[in-house]
Amino acid sequence: MAVDYTVIVVYLAGMLAMGWWGMRRARSKSEFLVAGRRLGPVMYSGTMAAIVLGGASTIGGVGLGYQYGLSGAWMVFTIGLGLLALSVFFSARIARLKVYTVSEMLDLRYGGRAGVISGVVMWAYTLMLAVTSTIAYATIFDVLFDLNRTVAIILGGSIVVAYSTLGGMWSITLTDMVQFVVKTIGVLLLLLPIAVVKAGGFGAMKAELPTSYFDPLGIGGETIFTYVLIYTFGMLIGQDIWQRVFTARDDTTARWGGTVAGTYCLAYALAGAVIGTAAKVLYPKLGSPDDAFATIVKDELPVGVRGLVLAAALAAVMSTSSGALIACATVANNDIWSRLRGAARRGGEEHDEVKGNRVFILLMGLAVIGTAIALNNVVEALTVAYNLLVGGLLVPILGGLLWKRGTVHGALAAVAVGGLAVIGLMAGYGILANEPVYYGLAASLVAYVAVSLVTRPTDEAVLATWQGRLAGRTPELVSEPVPAPQ
Repeated sequence: MAVDYTVIVVYLAGMLAMGWWGMRRARSKSEFLVAGRRLGPVMYSGTMAAIVLGGASTIGGVGLGYQYGLSGAWMVFTIGLGLLALSVFFSARIARLKVYTVSEMLDLRYGGRAGVISGVVMWAYTLMLAVTSTIAYATIFDVLFDLNRTVAIILGGSIVVAYSTLGGMWSITLTDMVQFVVKTIGVLLLLLPIAVVKAGGFGAMKAELPTSYFDPLGIGGETIFTYVLIYTFGMLIGQDIWQRVFTARDDTTARWGGTVAGTYCLAYALAGAVIGTAAKVLYPKLGSPDDAFATIVKDELPVGVRGLVLAAALAAVMSTSSGALIACATVANNDIWSRLRGAARRGGEEHDEVKGNRVFILLMGLAVIGTAIALNNVVEALTVAYNLLVGGLLVPILGGLLWKRGTVHGALAAVAVGGLAVIGLMAGYGILANEPVYYGLAASLVAYVAVSLVTRPTDEAVLATWQGRLAGRTPELVSEPVPAPQ
């Protein structure tokens, strides 16, 4: 294993070096939080694919393939569909808004008062996303180096927090590009063909396994629908995803770069399911489907290649973790703390905010590490966060982008009703049930439409400012300021 360890240590050292280099470029708020809004198509595509394909997509995707066969691709497939929908229909408009958070978009669209409430929901989602990633890469460290779980969490978490704190989005972008390349080589170009060959080829796999393993809908229609509702729609509104859209240098980059990344996700989904199916042939009686990835890597790959594929798994997990961490810190600082203390800065003071955002990344990183140590299993907590995100925020966000008649009162009602409905239904049906997100989303939609129709329309000056930003005019070029809500 010495060669494999060397490959992984060199990879981790490279991540820290990228963080140090990125620190030299992050001189303003824009550079630190959104890489100066100047990523080109290649870097944008690579980093977007890196953040959405994390531990759940890699280790979990292979596990679903082990359990269900080719239909196990649906979870990651719906992530790719969500990214494609975001890129084709919304990314250009989102990029032109020149904001930093989803909550800022809601305030701009509705004339204020939606930021703190939506910020708290988004903060909970991004925090738990970072926690699950932290536990995932700590598990990999545990397997690799036989470390105590707490030590593994602290080691892995410290590396991610270090490079994220040093250079912000520039560091994360550079490390994500490396992680994208490592992930592509390790999973798609090495592990996939080796796994299929070791299993005897597709003919042998079909002969060994039940026909349900090769049924595209074998995982079940209701499960696929739930994946679409949670992951496809979740891709449309997550702060971690939007913050990457904000890094695009123009509309074309956001649209076509995101389309390439979404297409890559579809290929990655199928690859994970095929690898899992091959693992089922090779190891039909594993204790847990999630053991399939580590088992096939450990037993079937040659020295050196094994280290690269394990580095690819670390890359997948760390890219999601760092993206969720900076999103969590951005929301905590810009949408919650700054608003509560009444000191949100504007215009030319951006360079003064780098230190504050760096401090918040460090604080949120410590909170993520502490929470990961305290929790043994965060699947339920992450489900709560996703249900709240989709049930509470999907309708007001998409409604603001698509329906002119939507009002701030309708948006607040949608967040409150949808969020409370999800919480109540999870208490009744169970956290992992499908019904809470179904009915919570429906309740949010009804509340948004009904309250918007019975309340005063959004002020025309607010809508004029909103339309100006959607058209790509900077705040200084929009003639009408956003008035205080009546």
